[in-house]
Amino acid sequence: MKLYWVKTNKLIKTLFSKWIWDIPNTKKVVYLTFDDGPTPEVTSWVLDELNKYNFKATFFCIGDNIRKYPVIFKKIISEGHAVGNHTFNHLNGWKTSTQNYIDNTELCQEIIDENRNYNSDSKIFRPPYGKIKTAQSRALLKMGYKIIMWDVLSADFDEKISNEECLNNVIMNLQPGSIIVFHDSIKAFEKLKYVLPATLQYLQDNNYETKVL
Repeated sequence: MKLYWVKTNKLIKTLFSKWIWDIPNTKKVVYLTFDDGPTPEVTSWVLDELNKYNFKATFFCIGDNIRKYPVIFKKIISEGHAVGNHTFNHLNGWKTSTQNYIDNTELCQEIIDENRNYNSDSKIFRPPYGKIKTAQSRALLKMGYKIIMWDVLSADFDEKISNEECLNNVIMNLQPGSIIVFHDSIKAFEKLKYVLPATLQYLQDNNYETKVL
């Protein structure tokens, strides 16, 4: 039994309406997002694939990975993509005290701000595993973060599904405004090598645009 939704239930979006799940539009715009990087080889490969189609994406980065691989992080920015906060240590909010969670998120934000070559008042955050306590959410929103969830989960992290199933998760569920999740991680890379090029080709063939968050 899968412990996740590929397509986020409308009731969940309504119950947690302060979080951003999608951005509906009539212009066939979708939002590609990548979690858990920057990762050597994987993130660079993702950037090359996006460049082939002139598509832009948003990368929710782990602070410790930015610290380890600042050159890759800066390449994300220099190629016109957006970056967001994914905590410094990929914390599970349900298993972390609120103060530790906030401190870890702020540590990630500090390293983002230190390494990007522009100033921005916009702070976007995605909770690792999608798991965040109400108190943590309330605190982050009060601090000016926008909490970005998703409409479509590729499940590229799931070793029990096939490449074809992973691709179908995306193309059968996306629609204008969808926020779609991939992972630029070692664990997801084998599926991503199949799914991402096919997804980008599908978007191009069907006249979709991509924008950053």
